[in-house]
Amino acid sequence: MKAAVLHEFKTPLALEEVPRPERAEDEVLIEVEVCGVCHSDLHVADGDWPQLASIVKKPLILGHEIVGRVVERGSAVQSVQVGERVGVPWIQWTCGQCEFCREGNENLCVRQRITGVTTDGGYAEFAKAPASHVVKIPDALPSEQAAPLLCAGVTVHRALKRASIRAGQRLAVFGVGGLGHLAVQIGRAAGAEVTAIDIAEEKLSLAKSLGAAHILNASNTDVVKRLRGSGGVHIALVTSAAKSAYDMAFYCVRPTGTLLAVGLPAREISFPAILMAAGEIQIKASAVGTREDLGEILAMGAAGTVHCQVSTRPLAEVGEVLGQLNRGEISGRIVLRLRN
Repeated sequence: MKAAVLHEFKTPLALEEVPRPERAEDEVLIEVEVCGVCHSDLHVADGDWPQLASIVKKPLILGHEIVGRVVERGSAVQSVQVGERVGVPWIQWTCGQCEFCREGNENLCVRQRITGVTTDGGYAEFAKAPASHVVKIPDALPSEQAAPLLCAGVTVHRALKRASIRAGQRLAVFGVGGLGHLAVQIGRAAGAEVTAIDIAEEKLSLAKSLGAAHILNASNTDVVKRLRGSGGVHIALVTSAAKSAYDMAFYCVRPTGTLLAVGLPAREISFPAILMAAGEIQIKASAVGTREDLGEILAMGAAGTVHCQVSTRPLAEVGEVLGQLNRGEISGRIVLRLRN
């Protein structure tokens, strides 16, 4: 099968013919239709996160927003049928037995397997995955729409759910990329007053079209002054991987408000403890989502509550796509199409 393979950090992916995956008895083999390209793929390929770099499989097929059809299933598989359309997210498998799994936080499982990191992902014509953790894609949801929801969508959905977003609150979304443009829609659906912040006018125009009440260009606007002038925001959701976005977002949060850390800068971030205490500001992080969270965001997609701004590209252009992503040139999400 054709696949884009990472052999070493910070080197271009190699388009190669590799063996088709051999599934185990509790796994399914999936013919990949599409696979989303996530900014995390870029960080994995460059070895930007030391904690993750140490567990990256090499050689590695990247890609953790996989949608395709089941073409084989192991003898132990009962929950999934051949021919069904399924998705494979970032978290490929969890143990179900550790403390976090028992608490309902399987996304923090200490023995989890990660698609496109510790196991091969979806930048390939075929992929395998445990049947217990694939998610069925609603019939009403096109594959190219479903793929970004498996990471970008579920991540911001879980973050906003954990922050208990509600109608009438002020939400600021820092970064209108693959995650941010979905966060704008989820916030709007919850009845929040959404402000979108970016430095690209094209992305801000997209946010406005998706329901943002206000848009602010951080390159020519004093964002902190504007947002604090209206009382500050109840929730500041940072989807950008820029440290400067966090430095700005913290000062926009009203007392008792919440800063949600979702974007993952390669550099460390910090906040002044005295101001956190003085304003009783909460800082919360969110790591992708559980299978329950996935079901919820896919249902929102099928109902039309959220719609991904998607363009498709062939696998052969994956190197160019990653380059555009690195330069911040992509509005919305790009998915690789492996099969028509």
